[in-house]
Amino acid sequence: MTKPYSQACENNKAPILNKIKTYLTGKEKILEIGSGTGQHAVHFAKHLPNIIWQTADQAMHHEGINAWLDEANLSNLIAPIALDLNHDWPVTEKYDAIYTANTLHIVSEPLVEKLIIGAAKHSHSQSHLFIYGPFNYNGQFTSESNQGFDAMLRARDPQSGIRDQEWVVSLVKKQGFELAQDHEMPANNRLLVFKR
Repeated sequence: MTKPYSQACENNKAPILNKIKTYLTGKEKILEIGSGTGQHAVHFAKHLPNIIWQTADQAMHHEGINAWLDEANLSNLIAPIALDLNHDWPVTEKYDAIYTANTLHIVSEPLVEKLIIGAAKHSHSQSHLFIYGPFNYNGQFTSESNQGFDAMLRARDPQSGIRDQEWVVSLVKKQGFELAQDHEMPANNRLLVFKR
């Protein structure tokens, strides 16, 4: 098959890696929720060779993710597990860190809550949670482009949309994490880093 491709992933993979690697020892096992095309997973696993990177997404995305993984042929990159936020997670172990990018504005608010609860359930006591994407602050868009993006999302699915940073932080805090850093990222995105 032709590998799926996201230009946004190509644009943001290096800036994200530069941030998250500063929080890691380099020996973690990390679960990625919503691996999408698989581009982030390949880039991060390639540049963090001692980290085990577990991909995960809905089953319909696995063929595309596996196309990237097969081409990369990295021993520290694990084939995707079928993770659907509407159902129990098919994992029993706990991870040293959990990473998710551009997911919170795609899924509904109840599924955002399930994602955070699941992340907490499958995290070690000293783990990190990395959440990348666009956020609103005090109920306000941070740019005209984000406002337009939000309108497009809601036209496609009224339950999706850019989330308020304060709401997300409150959800994560209820699960025992503290906000360690809120990084400004390119293209009006943010990287929220939480520590348990």
